[in-house]
Amino acid sequence: MSKLIDYQQLLAIALAEARSGLAEGGIPVGAALFSAGGALLGRGHNRRVQDGDPSIHGETDAFRKAGRQKSYRDKILVTTLAPCWYCSGLIRQFNIGAVVVGESVNFSGGIDWLRQNGVNVIDLNSAECIDMMASFIREHAGLWNEDIGEADEETSK
Repeated sequence: MSKLIDYQQLLAIALAEARSGLAEGGIPVGAALFSAGGALLGRGHNRRVQDGDPSIHGETDAFRKAGRQKSYRDKILVTTLAPCWYCSGLIRQFNIGAVVVGESVNFSGGIDWLRQNGVNVIDLNSAECIDMMASFIREHAGLWNEDIGEADEETSK
């Protein structure tokens, strides 16, 4: 019999990463990749601002840090915020089997598309994730818009 996975415990790791990113002056999105049994493979956070690299979202950072895997079909990607289209593409490209989302209130990203394409998406609707992202968006609208590709001349200054 397989053990039941406690998604809240997995989310706690992603939340710790999001807090690290925020403390570093970045965007508070954290993620972690786990085996089907819940073993941590890699963890990371959005480091676009810190590293000046627009491709380092929380999900991609965790994915890279997990290293090569023979297959991703039985892996669980946990992220504090619904994955954007870029990260949703990564999930589909490598056929990651399950995605646990801390919240999709502030940003729904590609979760409907992922579901339509057979990805098991579990939205935990975490009050902590919702509040952290809402505060960040309110206080740093220009930076947030840049992160999701909606920046204009005024908001990106």
